[in-house]
This record gives sequence, C-alpha cells and structure tokens, in this order.
Amino acid sequence: MSDWNGFRILAEQEPEKEPVKTESKNELIESLKKTLAEAYVLYHTIHGFHWNLKGSDFYEYHKFFDEIVDDIYEHIDPIAENIVKLGGVAPFMMSELASSSSIEQVGLISEDPIELSKKFLEMNTQYIDNIKKAFIIANNSNEQGVANFIAERIDQHQKWNWFLKASLGEK
Repeated sequence: MSDWNGFRILAEQEPEKEPVKTESKNELIESLKKTLAEAYVLYHTIHGFHWNLKGSDFYEYHKFFDEIVDDIYEHIDPIAENIVKLGGVAPFMMSELASSSSIEQVGLISEDPIELSKKFLEMNTQYIDNIKKAFIIANNSNEQGVANFIAERIDQHQKWNWFLKASLGEK
C-alpha cells in the first residue's frame, strides 16, 4: 500500500519546466529561416521543371511534379508563420532567400523527366537532411508545435523521395 501512496504523491507533483532559452529560440528562428529559403528554392526548381519537361512520359511527370509544386507551396506560409510566431521576421526578398539556402538553385538541366527527377531527388534529399536539424532544434527548444510541423514536412518529403526513386527504378 505504501508503494502505491508514494507513486500517487509522485504522480501528483507537476514536473519542473525549464524555461526556453533565448539563444535556443533564436537558433530555431534562424533554422526556420533557412528552411523557408530552401523550400523556396525547391518550389521554384520543381515548378520550372514542371513547366518545361518533355518526353513520352510527359503527362505523368507533369501531373506528378504539379503535386509536389502544390505541396511545397502550401507549406511555405506555415514556415514563415512559425518564424513570426517565435518573434522573428520572415524573410521574403528573393535575393535573401536564395542566398540563405544551402541548396543551390539550378536552371533547366534537361527537358527529360528522368534527368529532372534525378536532380530534384538530390535536392529534396538535401532538404530532408537540413530540416531534420531544424526538428532537433525545435525539440531542444521545447517548441513541440513547431517540431510536429517539421516532422510532418520530413515525412512528406521522404514520401516524395520514395515516389521519385520508384519512378526511377531505384531503391
């Protein structure tokens, strides 16, 4: 009986909450700014690929790339809103976004859907690696809502990688 009472006393105590340090919040804001910049680079790249691809599988790839375009576009605004929610200023100048991204912009490398898919797969993989860092920072900052949002984005971009690899016959 005493073990149960001891457990109840422990269970009734509120866990101590550590305040979120300003440094970690600023680190999260900077990480989200980079995520936003890289999402823009991905968006503009896949949109350009979508517009300009040609070939026998044009229709399937045109639709597929359009799904990716819509998904990335739909999630750019929430990234910016998370930056502002945390007290930052969301960048919006194209020059600032391009220079803040570690994913390099590319022009039209080919009109072939296979070549375009390979290039976008490479860029998307880099994006996943980078937003995983933002996820870790969000968790360490005890910003669970932001972490959950990022986790959903990681999952979706991993799905795009799966679709791209499957269309290329890769594992």
